[in-house]
Amino acid sequence: MKRPLDRIDSRILAELAKDGRQSNKELAARIDLAPSSCLERVRRLRAEGVIRGFHAEISAEALGIGIQAIVAIRLHLHSADLARAFLESMEKLPEVIWAAHLAGENDYLLHVAVADVAHLRDFTLDRLTARDEVQHVETALIFEQSRRWQLPDYTSPAA
Repeated sequence: MKRPLDRIDSRILAELAKDGRQSNKELAARIDLAPSSCLERVRRLRAEGVIRGFHAEISAEALGIGIQAIVAIRLHLHSADLARAFLESMEKLPEVIWAAHLAGENDYLLHVAVADVAHLRDFTLDRLTARDEVQHVETALIFEQSRRWQLPDYTSPAA
């Protein structure tokens, strides 16, 4: 059984979601905890798999990415093996930032990053619609995005 998060763990996670590069000393000060206790909690959260890693936020423009889009995909057929294989193949494509297998009208959502409109067209035609299992592809361009991590407080009783 998973150990429930307490209020201090939740505060640690919220602070790390805002800035994963802050020092343990800064983190401890922000949540009003002794640095040794804070470090032990962070180590425990990592060991338990609650914290899975720390990531850099990279400028798309600096990498020559001019367009980002969300691509919804529907398949003709559905099976567990096909679903896993399709998702794994999408994750290997350099244009795919993240991929999700869904329940509902669409089977997958992809967040893709490409250089320009021609690259998006070629990606869609050559990597998606050319696949036999793909029935439908719908692309929505991302004009701007915001990344805001507001973690729910799982320590409070349900309302």
